[in-house]
Amino acid sequence: MVPALVGVAFLVVPLLGLLVRAPWGDAWRILRESQASEALRLSLWTSSVATVIALVVGVPLAWLLARSSFPGLRLVRALVTLPLVLPPVVGGVALLLAFGRNGFLGRWLDEWFGLTIPFSPVAVVMAETFVAMPFLVVTVEGALRAANQGYEQAAATLGAGRMTVFRRVTLPMVAPSLAAGAVLCWARALGEFGATITFAGSFPGRTQTMPIAVYYALETDPDAAILLSLVLLLVSVAILVALRDRWLRGGTV
Repeated sequence: MVPALVGVAFLVVPLLGLLVRAPWGDAWRILRESQASEALRLSLWTSSVATVIALVVGVPLAWLLARSSFPGLRLVRALVTLPLVLPPVVGGVALLLAFGRNGFLGRWLDEWFGLTIPFSPVAVVMAETFVAMPFLVVTVEGALRAANQGYEQAAATLGAGRMTVFRRVTLPMVAPSLAAGAVLCWARALGEFGATITFAGSFPGRTQTMPIAVYYALETDPDAAILLSLVLLLVSVAILVALRDRWLRGGTV
């Protein structure tokens, strides 16, 4: 119990510090003047879009890693999980070197299609997807490895096609883990800072997400930084609790 209580205290005490130090009397005025609503709205929709993209490409990727065997599988798995341990700012630099106007892909996008990705809302979504998608892939891959493949084989022997088996048998079996991975992905995208500020910059109303707004407010207005942090904390906790109660009952987060 003692180590467990120390762990809980270590996680909870800093959050209590936000609550104790918050200037509650001037909260509405500070939030209104700090453009928190724009930053929060941008953070919510970009993290949601990043999660949708991660679901579309991450679930098939997790299935490939869990159910396939091919030369270089371990290398692919290592590359997929690399953003989990890679410093986010390094990820931002890598995205900039790849998709910037002088990047090895960005220069062709700019020349052929006139697309400039860096320092745009698209760059925010790409940065958040880059750092958050591995959380979804790792969670779903683990669930697929643990799932009983006998049900899939039985469905196949009864004449079900591969997509039907995947949609009607595999996905329902891993649904709790899929929801858990999506929530982890969304939460990580919501709190992303390093890759976003490096690849997308900080333009209020365009690329300045809540974590970036907190960072800049801390330099000029600590009270605003505290309140912005509380807003981000409350939104994250509220959505995580709501999703857990509704979708993750019986699963793990």
